[in-house]
Amino acid sequence: MAALLAGLLLSGTAAAAVESSGSSPSPGPMPMPLPAAVPAPRDLPYPGVLEVEVDATDLTHGIFTVRETVPLAAPGPVVLTYPRWLPGNHAPSGPIDKLGGLEITADGKPVEWTRDPVDVFAFHVTPPAGTKALQLHFQFLSPVSTREGRVVMTPEMLNAQWNALALYPAGWFTRDIPVKAAIRLPDGWKYATALETERETGATVQFRQTSFETFVDSPLIAGRYYRQVELDPGGPVPVRLDVIADRADELEMTPEQIAPHKELVQQAYRLFGSHHYDHYDFLLSLSDKMGGNGLEHHQSSEDGTTPKYFADWDKTAAGRDLLAHEFTHSWNGKFRRPADLWTPTFNVPMRGSLLWVYEGQTQYWGYVLAARSGLLTRQQALDAIAMTAAVYDARIGRSWRAMEDTTNDPIIAQRRPLSWLSWQRSEDYYSEGQLIWLDADTLIRQRSGGKRSLDDFARAFFGVNDASHVPATYDFDTVVRTLNGVEAYDWAGFLNSRLSGHGPGAPLDGITRGGYRLVFTPSATEFFRTAEARRKVTDLTFSLGLSVNRDGQIGEVVWDGPAFRAGLTADTQIVAVNGLTYNAEDLKDAVRLAKGTGPAVELLVKINDHYRTVRIDYHEGLRYPRLEKIVPGDAALDAILAPRRK
Repeated sequence: MAALLAGLLLSGTAAAAVESSGSSPSPGPMPMPLPAAVPAPRDLPYPGVLEVEVDATDLTHGIFTVRETVPLAAPGPVVLTYPRWLPGNHAPSGPIDKLGGLEITADGKPVEWTRDPVDVFAFHVTPPAGTKALQLHFQFLSPVSTREGRVVMTPEMLNAQWNALALYPAGWFTRDIPVKAAIRLPDGWKYATALETERETGATVQFRQTSFETFVDSPLIAGRYYRQVELDPGGPVPVRLDVIADRADELEMTPEQIAPHKELVQQAYRLFGSHHYDHYDFLLSLSDKMGGNGLEHHQSSEDGTTPKYFADWDKTAAGRDLLAHEFTHSWNGKFRRPADLWTPTFNVPMRGSLLWVYEGQTQYWGYVLAARSGLLTRQQALDAIAMTAAVYDARIGRSWRAMEDTTNDPIIAQRRPLSWLSWQRSEDYYSEGQLIWLDADTLIRQRSGGKRSLDDFARAFFGVNDASHVPATYDFDTVVRTLNGVEAYDWAGFLNSRLSGHGPGAPLDGITRGGYRLVFTPSATEFFRTAEARRKVTDLTFSLGLSVNRDGQIGEVVWDGPAFRAGLTADTQIVAVNGLTYNAEDLKDAVRLAKGTGPAVELLVKINDHYRTVRIDYHEGLRYPRLEKIVPGDAALDAILAPRRK
């Protein structure tokens, strides 16, 4: 449309219109027309098979080398595209800046390429007459430090995400483009992926032909230290836990640790009543060298967490909902998908208006399934919900920005750090969405006298078309209609008021209707402490209104909280607390001493080259969230977290 308008402005038609109106053009230049658009995708079979060969053996430099053959569909110019809009990221975050050394040849002779000046993920190529295929050679220059992005290759392991390692021809749906892929791994390494292996020749793995859509949706992990665990032997299809680690001893796991992972599969089947994969692989990396991750795919998930996941089992509860969350996405997000988020290629823009279902309900089921399977105890799950409720109940940014608008955040911020998170908001559809679905669950239970619940919605919504891989899209009305099929109510009003409202406070009715209330106490729950340890911070969000890393650097300051009003910002270095060299316990002691009529907390801080003393006039003591039961016996929330036996 923009190109059409620009062309119209320069055309004789536009000039005639100006002349006939009796007015003159405004002084100054007129816009240049935009270049021709990249060909729109068509739902037609691509006449040829892409061949992608990846060399992943340069562990020293972290470089993936790619050779690709692209058969041509017809004579004339062609546009090759690098995946831009990545499923699961919900954003135009394809790592185009990491692509290097692109060379294209035809029959052994160089062919020049030109990057599109508007769509920089598109490359225009004019092959010589008679050319049947193009040969591409390039590198993916993966980050060698976290400063550049997520590290995906170390001396012990790697994560090959195919979207970063291939280009594809514009003009076709990706499900219609066949591809055959191969990867060469370091000698002796083991691998796991949802792709089907055709053969192995030495260290090179050749995969069976599939569609480009499925190819990108089936990443690979490989490592020097690897272990596979069957999670559902004798089940309808294989489900596997594929683990790579920095060290061999980090692969050691007890039967008691494996058991809840197996139970996760059973609880998911009891919840959804279906599966939508031929097999499923949890691609779990245990590392503090390769970047952590949590990314959903239809038949697998990329799950990166602490190297001590098994070794320090009692200390790693925070974050143990990860596998349950990503597994849920096989149903919610990959099979059932918002209509405006589904796209025919990886270069057509996505729209995330229903991410509060895609991610919000997945966040809800992630906690619930983690509790039902035993990955979390009931108390740990309650403590996790308390943390979520406390954060979002105090989310001051809701006064100007509705939660629904945060579905645009993957595009706006692309998960870069924010200076004022509590004011700006960031993808709140995840955890505030979780609270909305808890609200809905308890309301259904209350109105039906305990006969129905959100479990019934899950089976009706996600349990259809058992074993089908074909995505089933939905819109807002589909969600409302399915809820009404479970329990008649004004669900459109219920949802809209929570999506577009401004509070005050978060939607906590699900907690109170569930038999609990949010309270604050001077001591942290064990779960809160493990969450602090996992994040490597001292979290005083609910007292001083800040968090501090282990080196005394402030990570986040709550908008209009005590630290904010004292003039503190993120990245400020705390040098001393009440005249003594900073340490975390002294900071907490200072908050305790200030309670009531005690002295204000005094900090010596450094900002760049400037030192100053800051007094935080806060006197309410340490405050940590937890849930307090307000009904006798088992409450609705207890029932929600209890395992399903059938």
